Order: sequence, then structure tokens, then C-alpha cells
Amino acid sequence: MNISEQRILITGALGGIGNELALELAEKGAKLALVARDTDKLNALAQSIEERGGKAFAIACDLAAPDAAKFVAEHATQTMNGVDILINCAGITYFGLFDQQSPEAMEALWHINVVVPMQLTRALLPQMSARRQGLIVNLGSVFGSIGFAYFTTYSASKFAMRGFSEALRRELDGTGVGVTYVAPRYTKTQLNKGAISLMAEAVGMNTDEPKLVARHVIRAIEQDRKDYYIGWPESLFVGINVLLPRLLDGALRKQNNQTRAFAENNI
Repeated sequence: MNISEQRILITGALGGIGNELALELAEKGAKLALVARDTDKLNALAQSIEERGGKAFAIACDLAAPDAAKFVAEHATQTMNGVDILINCAGITYFGLFDQQSPEAMEALWHINVVVPMQLTRALLPQMSARRQGLIVNLGSVFGSIGFAYFTTYSASKFAMRGFSEALRRELDGTGVGVTYVAPRYTKTQLNKGAISLMAEAVGMNTDEPKLVARHVIRAIEQDRKDYYIGWPESLFVGINVLLPRLLDGALRKQNNQTRAFAENNI
């Protein structure tokens, strides 16, 4: 797919990956609708893109609010006269013991990571289907193929997004609307600061910078990829976990023991 002149809606545009995606896509000539909560920072990002010769519009919205997905879809459609590509990049995480996560935090994570992307997709599909052209890009995680201890709710949400992407892709086969699922490994973002960052360093977890991940996402779009896993040997472990999941139980046991101390103190 040629990204130039594509009308792209990006949620989580102020996050590490989302911000880099916005800058990279603007340089390629895309017209962007940027979604995040912080009005001032979002306007500053859009202005920065405009000053570089790009096209960007800010849609300040708290995706946790009722009818947020409907508001974003309608505003983006009106502002850009349609949406060609939706990139579901917004997300939150939880690192800690599962039985210490509050029900409210659990529900909030599931809403942002799963419900909102599905609602946005549902809101934009009719116009894409009518044009017989469009693309849904869902940012998942290697945690959506391998369930990691102490990231239980987060892993479950990414498993859900992987399943949603696969099922919807099959449902839309032949319509001209595609679905791309991109699974990064651990990425150095504000989302992964504090105890997560310390844990990742302690266990020697492979890490990527947001800019690199953004470029992989764009490559997945340009190459019309259906599934795109970032990082080696993580992508190999994904395959092993599909065929021999109990084998990874033992392989991860030492890492889990190291991780637990960080998870217990992340309250």
C-alpha cells in the first residue's frame, strides 16, 4: 500500500510508538487525525507536523469516556472527509500480581485495550466497505501470543486483539478491507517505565526504541502484511508456544521467579 495521501486515524498519538508513527507517516505524505487526551500536547504535535509540511488534525478525547469511539470516528470522518486507515495504538498495561489488581483497573484496561478498538473499527467499517478499500491496523504484543506471568490482564487483552484481528480479517475477506496485526516486543515507552523497566533490565529482556517499532508498523502497512511480529528470538518463541506451550512453561520459570520480586513491589 502506498501511504501517500492516505487518511489515517491514530489513537494513542502521544505515546512513544504513536508519536513516532505520526511523525513518520506525515513524512510519507499521509493526512492524519491524531487522538489523545492532552489537548495542549496534541495540538503541539499537530502544529509541528504542519510546520514540516505535513497534514495533521488533533482530536482531543479521553477514550475511557462514554461514546468516545463514536465521537472520534465521526470527528475524524468529518475533518478528513473519510478514513482510509485506522491504527489502534492506544493502550494501557498492568504489571503486578493478578489478585492485587483492582476490579476497576481491570475493567479500565480491558476497555481501552479491547473494547475501544473494536468500537472504533465498527464505526469506521461501513465507509471502508462502501469504498471497498481500507485497512485496520491493531497494535498487539508478543504478550498476545505468549502469556507472561504478572502481566495477566494485559496479556489477556492482547490475546483478545490478536483473535479479533484474525476473525475480522476472515470475515472481511474479499471486501477490499484488510486487517493487519502488529506485535512488538518490549518497547522503551512511558507505558513501560518504573518497575517494568527495572524488571526488564534485570532479566535481560530484549528492548526496542519506539522509532524502530513505528518503522516496522509502517513496513507492515506498505507490504500489506496480515501478521507482523517484531524481534528475534521472540517471534520464534511465539511459534514454539503455539506448538509446545508447556515447553515454554519450564523455559520461563527462572524468569518468572526473577520477575515476581518486581511485581510484588509494584503496588
